[in-house]
Amino acid sequence: MSRRAKSKFKFRLYVAGDAQNSAEAVANLTALCRAYLKDRHAIEVVNVFREPKRALADGILMTPTLVKLAPAPAPRKIVGTLSQTQPVLQALGLETLTVNREDHLRGMRMRKFPR
Repeated sequence: MSRRAKSKFKFRLYVAGDAQNSAEAVANLTALCRAYLKDRHAIEVVNVFREPKRALADGILMTPTLVKLAPAPAPRKIVGTLSQTQPVLQALGLETLTVNREDHLRGMRMRKFPR
């Protein structure tokens, strides 16, 4: 198994309170991590309404924004609801990871909320 496959992935997701697109991003990131990074991930959610100075200091101007903190190369940022799995995996440098067969059979259902 490669070193990357064993690494702990750390993400920070900046959201705007309980806005629909923020809730969608949290749900999609959680589903993605469960399917592709089972027991090898940590997610920190930062509400920009509660911590606006932190968001600005980190260069966050739009929400939802996902930042991959670890492993290297980091950081990488993605803006949006994270609803398209393959582009998200590619943007985070995770496209080479394979899905656990059991998770694959269950299917990873990304949530798309009606607008």
